[in-house]
Amino acid sequence: NEVDVELAIEAAQNAFPKWSKLTADQRAQYLRELSRGIMQKLDLFVQAESIDNGKPVSVARAVDIPRSARNFDFFADAITQFHGETFRSHYNTINYTDYSPLGVVACISPWNLPLYLLTWKIAPALAAGNTVVAKPSELTPMTAYLLCQVAEEIGLPKGVLNIVHGTGLRVGTPLVKHQTIKAISFTGSTSTGQVIAEATSRQFKKMSLEMGGKNPNIIFADCDFDKALENTLRSSFANQGQICLCGSRIFVEASLYDKFKTALVEKTKKLKQGDPLLAETEQGALVSAGHMDKVLSYIQLAQAEGGKILTGGRRFEGSGELTKGYFVETTLIEGLAFDCRTNQEEIFGPVVTLQPVDTEDEVLRYANSVRYGLSASVWTENLSRAHRMAAEIESGFVWINTWMLRDLRTLFGGYKDSGIGREGG
Repeated sequence: NEVDVELAIEAAQNAFPKWSKLTADQRAQYLRELSRGIMQKLDLFVQAESIDNGKPVSVARAVDIPRSARNFDFFADAITQFHGETFRSHYNTINYTDYSPLGVVACISPWNLPLYLLTWKIAPALAAGNTVVAKPSELTPMTAYLLCQVAEEIGLPKGVLNIVHGTGLRVGTPLVKHQTIKAISFTGSTSTGQVIAEATSRQFKKMSLEMGGKNPNIIFADCDFDKALENTLRSSFANQGQICLCGSRIFVEASLYDKFKTALVEKTKKLKQGDPLLAETEQGALVSAGHMDKVLSYIQLAQAEGGKILTGGRRFEGSGELTKGYFVETTLIEGLAFDCRTNQEEIFGPVVTLQPVDTEDEVLRYANSVRYGLSASVWTENLSRAHRMAAEIESGFVWINTWMLRDLRTLFGGYKDSGIGREGG
């Protein structure tokens, strides 16, 4: 609760003077040791992430935990190469920019990529010389707890990293409102981001809010069909659709629509759903009963709005202990208007809509019609068209003929209700 937040902030304040005066190389060394510590306990972290979140162990092993370790390595390297600029003026004087750490900063991360996004925030803050009070999601706390163990084992100075577990009301609110907190990095829902912005509006804190998405995946008839199909399957249902960058609205050029729809439905039906702890599982469970109910309610809404379910559409009924799990079938829906609620509101689950389009202007109107603007994917072999679309789509990220290709040096963030500020290298 707020008493624990106060203690954590006090510890971070006490640690800041010494930590901020370490050289960049010294801080980078601690980050590299954190990275090694995670990878030395890879199996433990993988199991914990899968059990906590419901994602397949194969995903946690291939993506979540290695990327979490890499975040520390990347920012350890980046901070040793970071420097200001100098400008020699006409009057034979030199102007230079200087950077200094802010102090105590707050890092608030979500449940969909628990350690991955927590370390994405912690690592640059520590590298720059700040001390951190972090709040992981109360739904997925275990890998944050394990990270604390690693931090103690490598001898990270006390008070440099403080992790406080709890709900948004009891921990998040007093954390972001505290006068000592100089900056906030938040990833989560747009509604929570709005609350944070309102709560801190009079304090002029530095802020990065990475929030919701309703991302378009645009497929033209001249695409590399097999590559577009395989990546659309992945972008639709990776992590059960619980990634802010997933493509939840698929727009296909009309001449290709029937062929692409048939192939995508066939591939979607073959995805193996079941026990997340089995290596062969491709689709695991959703994070909670409440989130499962939300996702199922949107499937009902889609049907009420005239949508036709092509595959899925129900709670997945496994056998044994899986019968009580929070599983939803991978679901494809067609026949919906671009401006209906199903196509305008973030579902954040394995529910994707398909719609044929005739022209670039039409698909741009549909793609940009939502309140969000986080990412988009465009599939075309026409270079001029690719550049036109990338320039006109209102998204912080536009991938051309790929999805989730991330260079950590690239600025990350969205437009409109998807957020403010940029993070990354």
